[in-house]
Amino acid sequence: MEAERSSAGNATSAERRPLAKSKTPSRILWVILSVILFFVIVSISVVVIFSFTHRTTKPVLQIVRLTFQNHQGSQMNQSAFVDKSKNTVTYHVTSPSNHTTVVLFDSKNGYVCYKPADQNACYLRKMDDWDLENVQISFNLSEHRVNQLLLQNNETKYYREFLGILPGRQANAGSLGEAIQTLCEQTSIYWVRKGDGPGKKRLIYLCIDICFPSNVCLSVCFYYLPD
Repeated sequence: MEAERSSAGNATSAERRPLAKSKTPSRILWVILSVILFFVIVSISVVVIFSFTHRTTKPVLQIVRLTFQNHQGSQMNQSAFVDKSKNTVTYHVTSPSNHTTVVLFDSKNGYVCYKPADQNACYLRKMDDWDLENVQISFNLSEHRVNQLLLQNNETKYYREFLGILPGRQANAGSLGEAIQTLCEQTSIYWVRKGDGPGKKRLIYLCIDICFPSNVCLSVCFYYLPD
């Protein structure tokens, strides 16, 4: 009986040994999976951190605020929104009566667009070299993170510019670029051109006082040209 029990015990031990050995591959598999999971987590973390860093280093919309006085000595507030990704500088000129006029310089498409306060109309002309120079100055200020300028009256140069409104010459908004389309959405856009003034027989329609970081202020006055 003892011999039989001994042989039975040996047989049982022999049957159990392979089960003990089968646990080793499972442990190895778990170790491999753990290592793979670790590297996956590390890779995802690196990608997330890199994406966040890349986003924060992108140029943001820079605002340059200018404070100046118009010809009558009234205090004016003006903000220039510089967007280098679209090559635009948008001026918001707020009068003492809290009316805001928008002037958009779109160097990508080569236009200057005026949207006077409380009017359902935009006025458009092509940019010239002087406009491009002022846009570049605004870009340079945004790169140096200049966010406020106070223009001194004794150093500021004042000029007047006349723009004649061409009657019946409405511009096609679809061909003017995204910036102007957004500014003048659902608004009529009229072409204007520089001139010598309305003369004695015609009246000035409106004037917009705008100053530039170059310490030059313009009084842009509009009048209707004859048909």
